[in-house]
Amino acid sequence: MNRMQVLRMNDVIGKLGMSRSTIYERINPASKRYDATFPKPFKLGLSAIGWLEQDIDAWLKAKADNCG
Repeated sequence: MNRMQVLRMNDVIGKLGMSRSTIYERINPASKRYDATFPKPFKLGLSAIGWLEQDIDAWLKAKADNCG
């Protein structure tokens, strides 16, 4: 059985090699760097957000598949 893993911002930064500000720009529709395909975070608490690791992995795989 696959376990769902929640990644926090620092985990996503490490996994993708992107800066915090770049990640926030990717999820902000008002930004020039907005990417509608980038996984949307969800609230874990009052101010904490997280991403499902499988969503980040799928996005990364799709980006890699489009490079070749």
